[in-house]
Amino acid sequence: MTTLVTGATGNTGRHVVAELVRRGERVRALTRNPAAAAGRFPAGVELVAGTHTVPERLGDALDGVSRLHVTVTAGLAEVGPELVRRAVHAGVGRITVLWGGEVGPVEQAVADSGVRWTRLEPQEFMSNTLTWSESIRTEGIVREPYDFPSALVHEADIAAVAAAALLDDGHDGRVYHLTGPESLTPRERIAILSRAIGREIAFVPITHEQAVERLVATGVSRADAEFVVGWYAEPDETSTTVVDTVAQVTGRPARTFAQWVTEHAERFQAPRVTTG
Repeated sequence: MTTLVTGATGNTGRHVVAELVRRGERVRALTRNPAAAAGRFPAGVELVAGTHTVPERLGDALDGVSRLHVTVTAGLAEVGPELVRRAVHAGVGRITVLWGGEVGPVEQAVADSGVRWTRLEPQEFMSNTLTWSESIRTEGIVREPYDFPSALVHEADIAAVAAAALLDDGHDGRVYHLTGPESLTPRERIAILSRAIGREIAFVPITHEQAVERLVATGVSRADAEFVVGWYAEPDETSTTVVDTVAQVTGRPARTFAQWVTEHAERFQAPRVTTG
């Protein structure tokens, strides 16, 4: 059997590919640029060109696929139901969907698809911390408007749960809220980062509007920027409460933020100064 992974080069997609391969599954990785992605995946992974936001062009990618992992990304809401329809028509019998933060058209289409499905609802990704890397490397500073806790989850743990839902029985129709083992504020995360790289990192508060403008400057729409910053401004109980779903599904504890930092510490190190 073959599993098609959409968003295969993304923060979670690449981990889903790796975990499926580790478990012996044949994997087809969907990517816009297979040539650029070559060498980023384990041996044996089949790279196919395409994007899940253009489902009408995925005929070959879906051929012979029995399982599908869908990551809900920007631009998928309108075409996602068509992607699900085409996948089911092609013979896909099991789908995992990594939600986009709410139960929208794609998530609902998967639930209504008539095939076996599991929805993954992770809390904030630990990889979001990488947005701090440039300011930490160059200035030793993190600028954020709020200092509320978040039960961040490691992307590899999301992938492990996805693989279990795709390959094992007992996950049909389940909705899994996923967190790490602790809820941490930005200042607490900064302290862990500081110890890991051996350098003091300062927390510098900025205003809500400054945070919005920072996102807009990266190409995010103002509405989406307001939504993201607003989420940090008023975190609900779900975003701060630790649950043990990862351990229940995978049989091992969720990875800590300190483990994630160890894996990525070099990306936060100050640039080396060379002398002539």
